[in-house]
Amino acid sequence: MTNGDEVRTLRDTEGAGPARHAAPGRGGRLPHPRQREDAIRNRVQILAAAEQLFTERDPRGVTMDHIAKAAGVGRATLYRRFPDPASVAAALLEEHERILRGRLAFGPPPLGPGAPPAQRLAAFYSAALEHLERHLPLALVTGPGPARFTCGMYRHWREHVRVVLVEAGAADPDVSVDALLSPLSPEVYQFQRHTLGFAPARIAETLGRLARGVLPDRQIG
Repeated sequence: MTNGDEVRTLRDTEGAGPARHAAPGRGGRLPHPRQREDAIRNRVQILAAAEQLFTERDPRGVTMDHIAKAAGVGRATLYRRFPDPASVAAALLEEHERILRGRLAFGPPPLGPGAPPAQRLAAFYSAALEHLERHLPLALVTGPGPARFTCGMYRHWREHVRVVLVEAGAADPDVSVDALLSPLSPEVYQFQRHTLGFAPARIAETLGRLARGVLPDRQIG
């Protein structure tokens, strides 16, 4: 699935369901269907334009004016949905990461349920590195420094790895999980990938050895 395909899924996601589930407007009345369609269309345009901007230039230099102009919407329309460029990047990253969460929860093993813990962790590392390779600019904008630990991506990844650690009977999974996630910091990946020039396959292979070294390679169930 391409980045554009992923962004376009927003149209189906936000447009699904009967109109009665929409949030009431002023006076307790539901938004007019046309207003809701316009809001959906604006969000899709904003995210698609922002993704292109974040890909083509240094994400740290992207401003709200850049996004509004590229999306063809007014500043007021943009600010009604997002307070700053980082929040736009977070919304984009959430859409991409949501697909990975589905694969972790419902996909075939070893990424999905059913494989030994070490294999699941190694598969997760490989999938997370692929995610970072494709969306590193967004990850760098969304979670710099301590803010990384409060973003949705880190929380979801932490929950998944902790479950794998518990299944493996690992000692103190609440502490171990953050140590095992530290190699997936966007800043660490940027340094290894673009400063040191390590190939993604080399990084994934090394993290796979780490997974097999810290977890027993036994079948669950």
